[in-house]
Amino acid sequence: MNKSTTLREHLNEQAWQLLKNTIIYHHNQPIGTVAASDPTVEALNYDQCFIRDFVPCALVFLIRGNTEIVHNFLIQTLKLQIKEKQLDFLEPGRGLMPASFKVVADAGNQSLRADFGDHAIGRVTPVDSCLWWLFLLRAYVKVTGDYTLAHQPEFQKGIRLIMGLCLSARFDMYPTLLVPDGACMIDRRMGINGHPLEIQSLFYTALCAAQELLVNNAENADVNLAVTNRFQPLINHIRRHYWLDLERLNEIYRFKSEEYGEAALNQFNIYSDSIPYDQLSRWLTEDGGYLAGNLGPSHLDCRFFTVGNLMAILSGLASEQQSQKIMNAIAQRWEDLVGCMPMKICFPALKYRDWEILTGCDPKNRPWSYHNGGNWPVLLWMLTAAAYKTGRPELAEKAIEIAAARLEKDDWAEYYDGKNGRLVGKESRKYQTWSIAGFLLAEEILKNPDAIGFMTFKSYIPNHE
Repeated sequence: MNKSTTLREHLNEQAWQLLKNTIIYHHNQPIGTVAASDPTVEALNYDQCFIRDFVPCALVFLIRGNTEIVHNFLIQTLKLQIKEKQLDFLEPGRGLMPASFKVVADAGNQSLRADFGDHAIGRVTPVDSCLWWLFLLRAYVKVTGDYTLAHQPEFQKGIRLIMGLCLSARFDMYPTLLVPDGACMIDRRMGINGHPLEIQSLFYTALCAAQELLVNNAENADVNLAVTNRFQPLINHIRRHYWLDLERLNEIYRFKSEEYGEAALNQFNIYSDSIPYDQLSRWLTEDGGYLAGNLGPSHLDCRFFTVGNLMAILSGLASEQQSQKIMNAIAQRWEDLVGCMPMKICFPALKYRDWEILTGCDPKNRPWSYHNGGNWPVLLWMLTAAAYKTGRPELAEKAIEIAAARLEKDDWAEYYDGKNGRLVGKESRKYQTWSIAGFLLAEEILKNPDAIGFMTFKSYIPNHE
């Protein structure tokens, strides 16, 4: 055994112990993990369990056979879901899952207090929580074979409510989900309101999970039909209209504007002056491409958003050819998208007047920091899983080596700053739980690539390039 292998084993052991130390208990039962355990700063809401943060932790627990905590988490968070129509229009809608929860004690009695965004900075709505919850329920069932849990009436109702929330009648003509800014991992104002790719990828993932988990009976008939009917329009819409490569860029460059009718090629009335053609034509490689960050009337957000693109690969929302081109883009633009810590949450960063307007002059989201082009170690697990799904294990191994060299030394930082990710984030928490779990999960995939089977989906729709 060489020195490098010994150091990696030590790192894995330390990370596993740190992850176990973050577990929170409810009536002596493990139900989740705190967001961070940084002893140097005030906890704020980092002492809570966030649904999105717990996902990589849960996947590690599942791989290592610690299924009880995931089982308990799914049951307890389902109880927190909004299930009845509220009389107060300011209350969350039916089906919504909380962003986070914490265990509180009152006169010796323990209970769970949920936060639906009403206490969050900016009061952002956790649209992605219910989508991640469905992803995790499906992963739990795939690992344990415990379909009886998902088939229980309360779980079937929970899935129906989530799908009802996503598929309900709305003021929108697109097959995608319309959401406010800050509705996902990027939970601060970043100009992603509308139809951000991250939500669309998670929406498609949730549709796939619901199709697998909903029982085929009369009670579910309408929801099952609605789920099936949404697949084709959604996948065609994303693969066609969100896709950017040199061929598509040339098409958009020559668009005519102000077209009317069904035969219009420029269906979203994109004006050429709004697209950074010179920058994109130099950045895109001949065999690379990616899914754009957002799309709406006269708006095509050409930023590369990592969660949306990687989850599109894992879920099968991106076609096989598109998935390969996304991985080509990551490999060929490694310094921009990965740099010194896998990997950047979005690229490029908003600067100057764009930063002022779109972030509201948010100092935490200054260029190349936090959600505005910062590097997030948690994204390592998605990159690793996507690399193995597309047959590119060398990219995963390279990324894990980079992370292994820094994470312990930097006390498992939450995020990194700078264009190349060399600076520990200015307000980054130490001992961030999902940074620890993201590394552990990537290592587990490296040891057993078959593990990606319960994190990925095969597309239900034939490829349409």
